Amino acid sequence: MSNAALPKVSVVIPVYNAETSIKSLVCMLIDEMPAKYETEIVLVNDYSADNSHNACLELYHKYKGKVKYLPLARNFGEHNAVMAGLNKAGGDYIIIMDDDFQNPVSEVIKLIEYAADNDYDVVYTFYDEKKHNWWRNWGSSLNNYMATLLLKKPKALYLSSFKCMNRFLVNEVIKYELPYPYIDGLILRATANIGTLKVLHEKRKQGKSGYTFRKLLKLWSNMFTSFSIIPLRISIYVGLFFAFTGLLFGLYSVLEHFMVPGLPPGFSLTITAIFTFAGIQLISLGMIGEYIGRIFLSQNKQPQYTIKKEYL
Repeated sequence: MSNAALPKVSVVIPVYNAETSIKSLVCMLIDEMPAKYETEIVLVNDYSADNSHNACLELYHKYKGKVKYLPLARNFGEHNAVMAGLNKAGGDYIIIMDDDFQNPVSEVIKLIEYAADNDYDVVYTFYDEKKHNWWRNWGSSLNNYMATLLLKKPKALYLSSFKCMNRFLVNEVIKYELPYPYIDGLILRATANIGTLKVLHEKRKQGKSGYTFRKLLKLWSNMFTSFSIIPLRISIYVGLFFAFTGLLFGLYSVLEHFMVPGLPPGFSLTITAIFTFAGIQLISLGMIGEYIGRIFLSQNKQPQYTIKKEYL
């Protein structure tokens, strides 16, 4: 523990276009957190297009020693912003939450208490009802299904962005230095000691969600290409299917030659060649991709994030 008397809690908040909500959220967190915890707030501004920078800077000066502020040099995405915050968070327990007030401060306290009273490495939250748009809920459901398929996530586990990790797990997560982090993928490959807690989820009070369909696609792409090689293996199976289909066409063309003597020559051979060689190419690309994918995961040196200036 960082302090024998007061366990330290860090709340990491990725900020994007939240000038109307971030001040109230941080003030409530600091005012309402139990005195038995030493609390710090880590704000990571993911190059917001509004006045979030000045709002976060004002909070840093108002609560110096309790608020850390990290403005990123460009928009890197939520998971990269969270990684920046985790690298600067010094708590024994680290909460990750959004900037939109959809997770009430009372539920933050509830989550910390539950995490502190149990020996889980991470506690995920879940909801009876999510107050998001239908397409966002659909995207979350698809994300969970794909995570179960690709990352071997327990089926009953909901991968919410509102969660609490202990110091051990955060230390494992921040070992990842490549440019395409997927926080839940890093968690699932580091531990199976996972708890869940039901909390309230409220409607967004101000502004609108920064998550677009394009950003969801980018998130899924990170999951597919950075934490699983199953898509590459699927290409091998697809290649085998088409190669087998080409073989059947070849056998059929031989039989057809005897059954329909007047059939124009060359048609069956063309179809057979297309299917066979397409299958062989997909098999070869899948096998090469298996190796390239491993090299890509290990050697890509593009920056994960860049912090313009640290306010610590």
